[in-house]
Amino acid sequence: MELNQTGVECLQMGRRVALPSITWAKKSAECRFQSEVNWGDDLERTERFYRIQQLLEARRSISSQDLQDELEISRATLNRDIQYLRDRLGMPIVWDADLKGYRLERRSKSDQRFHLPGMWLTEAELAGVVSLTELVGRFDPSGVLGKHVRPLRDRLGDILAGIGVTSGEFEKRVRVLSLGTREVGHACFPELAHATLTRRRVVIDYYTRGTNEQLRREVSPQKLVFYRQNWYLDAWCHVREGLRSFALDCILEIERTESLAQEVAEEALSDFFSKGYGIFSGDHPVQWAVLRFSPVRARWVARERWHSQQQGEFTALGEFVLKVPYTMDEELIGDIMRHGAEVEVMSPPELRLKVREAHLTAGRRYPVASALGRPLLEP
Repeated sequence: MELNQTGVECLQMGRRVALPSITWAKKSAECRFQSEVNWGDDLERTERFYRIQQLLEARRSISSQDLQDELEISRATLNRDIQYLRDRLGMPIVWDADLKGYRLERRSKSDQRFHLPGMWLTEAELAGVVSLTELVGRFDPSGVLGKHVRPLRDRLGDILAGIGVTSGEFEKRVRVLSLGTREVGHACFPELAHATLTRRRVVIDYYTRGTNEQLRREVSPQKLVFYRQNWYLDAWCHVREGLRSFALDCILEIERTESLAQEVAEEALSDFFSKGYGIFSGDHPVQWAVLRFSPVRARWVARERWHSQQQGEFTALGEFVLKVPYTMDEELIGDIMRHGAEVEVMSPPELRLKVREAHLTAGRRYPVASALGRPLLEP
């Protein structure tokens, strides 16, 4: 979900998405997904109205029979739906005798797209509202962005009210758990947000965890990124003369300057930061990891999004083979390791070897017997 193409991004990794029910179609020892979305009478009428609008907007015209087939309803039900949409809700549905189907009438090019009254949230939309609510709640109301955030928070309340839900009831009934969040300095975020949006350079004192060093950098902010419950800054580093990603919780001090930020084209940013896996990317060759998950773990992983370009398929044994691109393997190895023995790295060989060595190293931390010869684990 991208909140502002030039300022703030929110990346979702490992999120499970709603899929149609899964049936197995075995052909030449293959297992495939088949969609069984039923748009029949079990759907609420409002959902059917929304589907009718989608079909009318997607096609030049659509016949009565095609509508009945798509929605799996009778001719009488379709007639009642169309009459209600046209007479009560004002949808400009007309029957076109030449096209032999229904279509939406637009009297001129300036006619705006018709919107059904009210609002129904899909799973993705609900997740978006939850994410926005959580993000908005992280801003300090008295900070630099406070006055800009308050209207957004009010608008979210209006959206919820449109479906008959008060914001208080929403917060009471929807729980958001934030794990692994690292605290950002009180003054850091407002300063960086201001510099990013006003296109100014900043000087930062940055702590590098890997080398345990503190470095001073002048950077041109490009984007603030919210990723896995933590904030990062994508920026052009004037010391290294290249793009870098900085964790906000590692920024110890920040100084605003009046120098204009160096602009980096959106295509260059995407090529550098998005081609790899997770937050670790960079100017490295892209490789593809092939991971095979056990039939049990496949029930979860098959519904997760690891990368926008991922590929996946089931085997005849019910295992799930996932292919994801990466440029740096640090974060990928961590995600593989959390699945333990339920996943096997099939390729490339160097990644398989690294994961094997990580498992062996972890195993040595759990000896069967202590130095005194007493068993730590029951045999």
